[in-house]
Amino acid sequence: MTSYRIPALAPLPTEPRWQLPAPLLHEPRSLAQPEQAPPKQRPKTQRSKGERGRGQRTAVSSQVPGQAMAPEASLTEGDASPGPAKPPTSEPGSPSLRANPFGLPTPLLAVLQRRGFLTPEAIGGLLDPPPAPEPGDHFADLTKAVARLRQACDAAEAVAICGDYDADGMTSTALLVGVLQRLGARPQAAIPSRQEDGYGLNVAMVERLHGEGVGLLVTVDNGVAARDALLRAQALGLDVILTDHHSLPDELPPFLALLHPACTPEGSPYRGLAGVGLAYVLGQALALALGDQQGLANARDLFCIGTIADMAPLVGVNRRWLMDGLPGLKGSALPGLQALQQVAGLDDNPIDAGSVGFQLAPRINAVGRLGDPQLVVDLLTTADQAEALELARACEGYNRQRRELCEAIEAEAVALVEADGDQQSPFLLLAQTHWHHGVIGIVASRLVERFSRPVALLASEGDGRLRASVRAPAGFAADQALKHCSDLLIRFGGHPAAGGFTVLAERVAELHGRLNGLAAAWLEQRGEGSIVEPEALLPIGQIDRGFWQQLQRLEPFGIAMPAPLFWSNSCEVVEQRELRGGHLQLTLAQGQGRIRAMAWRWQGPKPQPAVVDVAFRLRVNRWQGEEKLQLEVVALRASGGEEICLQRRARFYWCRRHGDGLVIRNGAGEELLAKPEGGPGEAINLAPCPDHPQAAHPYLRSLVQDAAMALGLVA
Repeated sequence: MTSYRIPALAPLPTEPRWQLPAPLLHEPRSLAQPEQAPPKQRPKTQRSKGERGRGQRTAVSSQVPGQAMAPEASLTEGDASPGPAKPPTSEPGSPSLRANPFGLPTPLLAVLQRRGFLTPEAIGGLLDPPPAPEPGDHFADLTKAVARLRQACDAAEAVAICGDYDADGMTSTALLVGVLQRLGARPQAAIPSRQEDGYGLNVAMVERLHGEGVGLLVTVDNGVAARDALLRAQALGLDVILTDHHSLPDELPPFLALLHPACTPEGSPYRGLAGVGLAYVLGQALALALGDQQGLANARDLFCIGTIADMAPLVGVNRRWLMDGLPGLKGSALPGLQALQQVAGLDDNPIDAGSVGFQLAPRINAVGRLGDPQLVVDLLTTADQAEALELARACEGYNRQRRELCEAIEAEAVALVEADGDQQSPFLLLAQTHWHHGVIGIVASRLVERFSRPVALLASEGDGRLRASVRAPAGFAADQALKHCSDLLIRFGGHPAAGGFTVLAERVAELHGRLNGLAAAWLEQRGEGSIVEPEALLPIGQIDRGFWQQLQRLEPFGIAMPAPLFWSNSCEVVEQRELRGGHLQLTLAQGQGRIRAMAWRWQGPKPQPAVVDVAFRLRVNRWQGEEKLQLEVVALRASGGEEICLQRRARFYWCRRHGDGLVIRNGAGEELLAKPEGGPGEAINLAPCPDHPQAAHPYLRSLVQDAAMALGLVA
């Protein structure tokens, strides 16, 4: 599917490059040219700067650069170059969606079509997902796991729930502790310390639990990589039920039963479950087997918190269960969740995926980063309201501490990067012995947003070792970069967007050099600067309470179903103010429409031009009982007028409105006029003029539809 992009104007460490892998852009001539920039204009690999003061910088590039192709000479010649599979190009005027049976506004219909929802059936499945299928048909070991847990409940057996110190792991642990307590077992939480133990089950924990009389271990959000610990459990005669969603190793450790999304059938709606989702499947199946479902509402509340906090994809059963569970969070029977809402200031506000992700989850995660995860388990399992409020206030204290640490570390890290001037590394590797392991991942993410390149922040682990958190922009595979450097690392792991590693201090310089080489190659292919990809044109005059209510029909938003990114062009900047904290507040006008826009932690130019294009997400600002719609700015730039540039891979087309139709010009200067089909009262369906010799060509028709969608002529 063709998409269109508006570049970010936030200043970057080098001149921003407005790259267009598959986009539509204003000012097409100046933006298209860099795609065929000569080698001397491409970013050069930077050498490591080594140490400056107490900080160390390193940069990395990762993937093999591709070759840009010249624009095609024919308007109808298809692009046969290889590339990632994409949903079929939508034709908004086709009979399948022309009737728009759901009554969605045109911009929302455009968003859904760009995401591959091309039929009423597909949109209906998004708005009202089907019920979850029988989990026993998808998890081969579920029956075995339930049987062993039922035995533990009947015998009031001691069971250890071995979790993790992030929000997913802590909510998973609390969920199973609560279910097993209700059903007669004697569960206890066993979560390692981030600072002392690191991630996952370890041999010392197994030996300690065995010594305490525990005969059954249930791992949540970890376990498949804990081979040494599970071999020790086997030797001691402990039964182990593994529930985990992290990558399966080539050789599995010993276990009694395994619940893992990758072990479900291809296409299973359970494939996107996080650790807390697997815990919910297990807890629900056990409760049903024992005929006690009264505690499952509490379990579902914890499922909602952990799933959103872990950024699990909001598709399949995740989506169905969140739609069922989120409305009940406000009135949760768990005193801990009520207290957490109170300290987060959510008493009078509805609870949606955004408030969970940005207000509740950080307060839970802060404990795992800086304190003892048992605090959160106690908070989420206590029945005492006074105790819950005391524990929630402790979470709030850790959250304030987390914010202060992040701000201090970010200021140091930015100063280290900017000390390099224009010679910043392709891969930013920064080290300070006093940085806190628990928060460097958050700061690394902020630096990725700011500098648009991969980042690793390192802190001392003692004994000449450094432990790092890695974050990467879209398109740079952090896990593959670390795998490429595995011979230099003590341990490593992660996924494309994030990872971590431990390295000896004397190997940091060599590691940085290798990562720089990878990142430089990636930047050469991708180009400098960040990429913003709006999905639909939304005029400010169309933004009202009715549109907001229609937008809510697409909730919950999150991974795999993000909040739509809209754009509006030629917006007048009526007012602009700089606020404390580095935020920028604008009042934008377009025609008769006027709205406030907030650019949080704005790093771009000040002041803004008189007329701008803006990429944004639509939000509600709630203040003192009043609700107002506002724009959350993602990118701003001087307005580019009415002409856009549409790119399909390496082919460019310049498009502009022409009356109620449009004109498309290719790289060879050929022009095509497209006009609306249909009579009065019918939906607009732009098509090439009938006298064009290839008016019926599918490539040409889809090109016209993409251009019309970008210019706001059709959905």
